[in-house]
Amino acid sequence: MTGQTTVRTAVRVHGRSAQRRALRAMLDALPTHGGRLLLAGEPGLGRTTLLQWAARSFRAGPVLHLGPRPDVNAHLTAGQLLDTLRAAAVAAPVLVCVDDAHRWDAPARTALARAARRLSTAGRVGLLLTVASDRAVGPEFARLPVVHLDPLAPARAAALLDDVTDGAAAPAVREQLLAEAEGNPALLVALVRRLSPAELRGHRSLPSPLADAGALAEAAGGVPTGPSDQARDLLLTVAAAGEASDGSDADAGLVRDALRRLRPAPGPGPGPGLGPGPGLGLGAGPGPGLGLGLGPGLGPDLGPGPGPGLGLGLGIDADPDAEPLPEQLVLAGDRLRFRSPLVRRTVHATAAADRRRAVHRALAEALDGGGHRLTALLHRSWSLGGTAPAPASADRLAATAADGAVPASHRLRATAYARAAELTADGARRAERYTAAAEQALLAGRPERARPLLAAARDRAAPDAVRGRAELLRGVTELRDGPVGDAHQSLLLAASLLAADDPAEAATAALAAADAAWAAGDLPACLATLAPEPPLRAEHPSHGPAAAAPGPAARTAAAVVHDHRVGMRALLEGRLDRAGAPLGQVVRRGRTGDRPETLLRSAAAALLLGDVDAARSGGARALAAARQLGSDALVPQALEYLAYAELRAGRHPQARTHAEEGLRTALRAGQRNTAAHHRAVLALAASIEEEPDAVARHVTAALDTARRHGLAQAATLAQWAAARADLGRGRPFDAADRLGLLVLPGPGRGHFAVWRLAVPCFVEAAVLAGRDEDARRVLTDFADWAAFGADPQAAAQLARCHALLANAEHADALYRRALDRHDEAGGDFERARTALLYGKWLRRRRRPREARGRLGAALAGFERCGAGVWAAQARDELRALGAAPRDPGTGAGTPARLGRLTPQQLRIARQVAEGATNREVALTLAVSTRTVDYHLRKVFAALGVRSRLELARMVGQAERAEEAQAAQDARGAGHQEKTGAQP
Repeated sequence: MTGQTTVRTAVRVHGRSAQRRALRAMLDALPTHGGRLLLAGEPGLGRTTLLQWAARSFRAGPVLHLGPRPDVNAHLTAGQLLDTLRAAAVAAPVLVCVDDAHRWDAPARTALARAARRLSTAGRVGLLLTVASDRAVGPEFARLPVVHLDPLAPARAAALLDDVTDGAAAPAVREQLLAEAEGNPALLVALVRRLSPAELRGHRSLPSPLADAGALAEAAGGVPTGPSDQARDLLLTVAAAGEASDGSDADAGLVRDALRRLRPAPGPGPGPGLGPGPGLGLGAGPGPGLGLGLGPGLGPDLGPGPGPGLGLGLGIDADPDAEPLPEQLVLAGDRLRFRSPLVRRTVHATAAADRRRAVHRALAEALDGGGHRLTALLHRSWSLGGTAPAPASADRLAATAADGAVPASHRLRATAYARAAELTADGARRAERYTAAAEQALLAGRPERARPLLAAARDRAAPDAVRGRAELLRGVTELRDGPVGDAHQSLLLAASLLAADDPAEAATAALAAADAAWAAGDLPACLATLAPEPPLRAEHPSHGPAAAAPGPAARTAAAVVHDHRVGMRALLEGRLDRAGAPLGQVVRRGRTGDRPETLLRSAAAALLLGDVDAARSGGARALAAARQLGSDALVPQALEYLAYAELRAGRHPQARTHAEEGLRTALRAGQRNTAAHHRAVLALAASIEEEPDAVARHVTAALDTARRHGLAQAATLAQWAAARADLGRGRPFDAADRLGLLVLPGPGRGHFAVWRLAVPCFVEAAVLAGRDEDARRVLTDFADWAAFGADPQAAAQLARCHALLANAEHADALYRRALDRHDEAGGDFERARTALLYGKWLRRRRRPREARGRLGAALAGFERCGAGVWAAQARDELRALGAAPRDPGTGAGTPARLGRLTPQQLRIARQVAEGATNREVALTLAVSTRTVDYHLRKVFAALGVRSRLELARMVGQAERAEEAQAAQDARGAGHQEKTGAQP
């Protein structure tokens, strides 16, 4: 290194919008009443930064900072502290900030917590405390409202990195820094500070490991330790076990066995063993040992031992004198984990090298013969220490990771391949193993880990096949979470590199490149990428037929790629006669396949053909297969196809359900592009409901990603959703303006495969806005689309569009034809829209009886599919006819609306309507406040309310309606008793 990088202070707080809203709410309320809030988060997440932000933001009065002072706090009572705070708030509201309250001594913490709980009656005092969550939060703070800090999202962490480096980090360095920091701001800054300017700009190799002991200890606020040698060994063993774990926890039985091997019994004399004397003896002797709670000091011979140990609570009758579990750990069932991932990494990195190797060796010995071959090999490789070449160990690791019969997750295989690469001397083989590690990381839904591995795989001396495989993975990563134009070029390069040695993989790369061009809305590039390919070859050109003869699964996968490519090109060229056979073959193969990739292609082909039932079936099978294989990266895509299929079928509630889950999984897997598609589906689903805020939120988020990454398809869907929301709420001029940009000819026309879907909305909006000529301009293209047969609703929609533009003599028959076509295609929403427009037309032609029937059918259809905003239009039309439709916003309709809620949501809604706070509801129902928050958001969305006041009003209306109905029923029952009438 040639010096450290000077890290400038971040000019703003990155992320934390939810936490800042909670802080702002407390600060804004201080002029009228007191408040208290507890900020909790692991070291390095920015508790102090948020505390300082709150102090700077408070303008209504003074800010007091309290710190631990043993000479004063030890004798401070809650009453004295409360009196002091009340006195300070006489003239103006006061904000009291207490950073790291967990560091106060016990009496002072108790006094502080009691004062905090009584602040609601103490006047205009706000108390803001922070505590570290790398240990159990003290019971004295348990009843305070808590705001939790989580690691920064990748985009926020990237913004922070750019802020503190002025954007100077090279792209590859940037990816590695973000992956190593894992969303911890303090660790990210410590890593940047460790690098020299040349390293930061990519001119010199990065140090290895990047997150060393010093950087981790700096972020963690010091080196975590335990109260005894036994506790420290326990911490290190759990930390080391976590290096090869799928999660952040470790099997307590494995830890016990490893500790037993770490310090074997030296014999009958005293010493640090399993016999008499202090040590890790699991309580097997008269001295203190590390008793894992299996009974009163059960040692390896299962004999009783009276000495106290370090009790882990793994059984019953644990030794009451056992040393408590270190505060950094928590035991859940038979699993041990660190409360803080950063502390776990720090414990492992800061341990003495020989002790760390000994722990890994002990873990490997404990795992040998237990069916955990890959994990045992990993620990044995780490017991070697360092990254010096170890060919034999590297080969064993790579071979075991490649063995599909060995039970292991994608994440564990990625770790094994990466370790094998570190121990490999040959450059080409090392690049191949880093590439395999990146592939497994992608399948595990960890693109932030895959990118640095792909960067490490870059080796110009590697064969074209290895470089092509790495480029293919890089392109797929960008396709899911980056500019799709870059993904397109990477995938084309991959196809060219793979063409000679692996034509099947080259075809896969080319089809993926077409997917990237499709997402970008680049029709010429899509057609060029789908150009005719050479015939499928059955043998490998370099190694002969015996070495390369593919198995049935490989042949099926290659055939699927070939047929999908041929059919997709024919479809884009408008030759449906040539597209149907190959795409239909892809769909049929999906009915018997079990690989998620093949099933995803089947679902995509079905969508291209307009076979929504086959698309739903293929998507559901792909989802099940991806989940069964633990392929977290493929789950969001399967849910995307499912959501699109439900949307095309007019089943908006089901589309919304799949898209909500898809959005969560996409964000967890770091797939922002896939998340943008799910947000677009959610916007379309919300556009028919009474949720304008939800539409705006999803549209904004989808367009934000779409514009930065060139996602024309997602952008078109999102803009269509915004326009449909305008149309549903009676704003046809706004809707026509939005949709005109998407569907009318010109450079700004929407995605080539999507804009036609928005034509019926545009025609309706344009006619209402007096733009009949614009509406007629797009009907020719839409008629061709309807004749194409890829959209089951298009024929009915075309008849509806013609009816809107026809004169009175022909409109009646066209509306009836449209309704007949809807009966053939199915789908409540589109049929109800046609019935609504027909009913409006009949009412204006003074045909009230017919109009009432059509409008009633429209209202029923809208209510059945949850299209609240369109149902309101139908009710308005019925009222204009003198009818009295039930309104779900008031009266008897409100109970039905509350019926959308689950029993738990209904209980929460009723308590909130009675004025209970979220914490009070949580205490009453014995759930967490986070659970209440989650359900309350669902309640607001389901009922279309924006505030607690609106919710209280709606619940009150429902209760009054129920009482009125009960009274009416009682009167009816009394009438029956008097008259003898039968019900």
